[in-house]
Amino acid sequence: MRAWLGLGVCVLMLATSPAARADTVTLDGLDLTRNEEGLLLSFVARFQLAPAVEDALQKGVPLFFEAQVDVFRDRWYWRDKRVSSVTRTWRLAYQPLTRKYRVTFGGLSQHFDTLSDALVAVSRTANWKLAEPSQLDDGRLYIEFSYQLDTTQMPRPMQIGIGGQSDWSLKVERVRRLN
Repeated sequence: MRAWLGLGVCVLMLATSPAARADTVTLDGLDLTRNEEGLLLSFVARFQLAPAVEDALQKGVPLFFEAQVDVFRDRWYWRDKRVSSVTRTWRLAYQPLTRKYRVTFGGLSQHFDTLSDALVAVSRTANWKLAEPSQLDDGRLYIEFSYQLDTTQMPRPMQIGIGGQSDWSLKVERVRRLN
């Protein structure tokens, strides 16, 4: 009985430790800047892919990462007004013939030798323009930010096979007020 209890405690510790969980995303930075160009966002996400996700990538299945930001203005008399909504999508694919990882963003591609270098490219953005200066008035503004592994853009047979598996749920959401 003691052996089973000890084994259960070990399994529970491994399952809840940050190193063992691949579905956790931490935001090291989520910085908003308001200047004459408009509202700009910089972020750095940190995560590791689950072994099942990494295995699918190695077998030629492309992964899509998506960052979405909605900018809202507070209103006391009605629902908050959406000022702007922007999305960025990165495509990460492994090229078996060249043994390189390819990151595609907005029609531009870049090749990386290691998976860790490719993940750095898909997990950060600097000075992303969220709204024009004319859209920002003196009202109180806030953003709703989300970053995720977008499984809806994967091949249809993969979507059916991964439904409900926690290895494929890689997501972080934040709400930040603009000072």
